[in-house]
Amino acid sequence: MTQIEAGGPDTGTQPRRHVHLAQVRYADLDPQHHVNNVRMLTYLEDARISFLRYDGVVEEGQEVFGAMVVARQEADYVAPLLPRSTPVRVELWVTEVRNASFTLAYEIRDDTRVFLRASTVLVGFDVDTQRARRLNERERAFLAAYA
Repeated sequence: MTQIEAGGPDTGTQPRRHVHLAQVRYADLDPQHHVNNVRMLTYLEDARISFLRYDGVVEEGQEVFGAMVVARQEADYVAPLLPRSTPVRVELWVTEVRNASFTLAYEIRDDTRVFLRASTVLVGFDVDTQRARRLNERERAFLAAYA
């Protein structure tokens, strides 16, 4: 939906966060009338895609990141997310950068409550060889701004 920036060097010890605003839709609800756990993972995916294509670059062939695959994802459902008229924030930041992979941490939250905490390990991927690849300097520089 929308992305903004939060945190950064002026906020003390917290890393800079990428913030994606997600609108809860009726189709996201389960029979218990809260956002389905699978839809919560979709919110993370939307935030991750907006982060990887952020930096003002949206034209094909000008992306900061090459191909990536999700190697691992963990989620802790902290509180039920109920229908609401205002969007929730999906905040993400970088917790680790390795040779061929990096880890993103997330919170789905509003001003008073955290609904979900999660992490995803992404691996650089070479489509031609179908194998992991090392992260390049441009990718590492972008990630460093959120670590």
